[in-house]
Amino acid sequence: MHTVFLRYLDEVARQGSIRKAANLLNVSSTSVNRKIINIEEMLGIRLLDRSPEGVEITPAGKLVLEHCRKTLYDFDRIKAMIDDIRDLRTGHLNIQTLDSVTFGILPHVLAEYGERYPGISLSVTTDQPESIVNSVVSGDTDIGISFSNYVHPDVRVFAEKAAPFGVILRPDHPLAERNSVTVDDIEGYPLVRTIDARAGHSLLDQEMASLSVHLSTHIFTNALVIAKQAILSKQVVGIYTKMGFMDEIARGELKFVKLSHKALSEYKIGLIISGTTAIDPVKHLFLSVVERQFKRLNFDT
Repeated sequence: MHTVFLRYLDEVARQGSIRKAANLLNVSSTSVNRKIINIEEMLGIRLLDRSPEGVEITPAGKLVLEHCRKTLYDFDRIKAMIDDIRDLRTGHLNIQTLDSVTFGILPHVLAEYGERYPGISLSVTTDQPESIVNSVVSGDTDIGISFSNYVHPDVRVFAEKAAPFGVILRPDHPLAERNSVTVDDIEGYPLVRTIDARAGHSLLDQEMASLSVHLSTHIFTNALVIAKQAILSKQVVGIYTKMGFMDEIARGELKFVKLSHKALSEYKIGLIISGTTAIDPVKHLFLSVVERQFKRLNFDT
């Protein structure tokens, strides 16, 4: 339905008169009446009961009127948000993300966002998946970038991308030519793993709890740069997603071999936001930039 009709019907209902509504809208009574009649003919039902004393909304008209007012409200709200985006000059966002995202995704996001919206400042910190979600829930973090397979009921996932786990190793490693490997295949090789694996709290430990396999971890670290150097120097192999190793894989310095473990092969990386607060323009713009980067990258092969 056209915006003109929406405003015509809304005003006629408020005034109880086509003539009074036309005066307020600064149009002719004939224009208002003709527009409403056209919609009545299209719907095949009267929206107004007309009389010399004025008009009265029919039951069908009340249904249409409710739609009109909701549509007008939503349209005005969107226009206000667009005005905010167009006039955007200042603002601040708190971003918390996985360490691996700071290598494979975030640099491109920050470059694009900074170029488009130089007046918006950002705080960026890294943490473990559970802590990121909890920070979004508490309101300390505006946007989290983390694994989105299991999320808190008070958050929602704005967008996500497949990011399965696999084995990161050098091209000259014995497993490098495999299309995929099992957990059993890597049991005899020294690993580098996240620091939370020391207490058995890592995602890998949780997903592989039912397997009777012993993984030999040589290095525990919460810094991906250390894990990366350890793999490159032939000390260890790692179980990670491709996210933090995209450049090294592209240069042929490292390889990603899929891990044939159902749960770990179905992991996704997501944009996590509060499920109880609205998305303001500053946040929406950042989410849109990250979503575009998600579409550009492939972590699955």
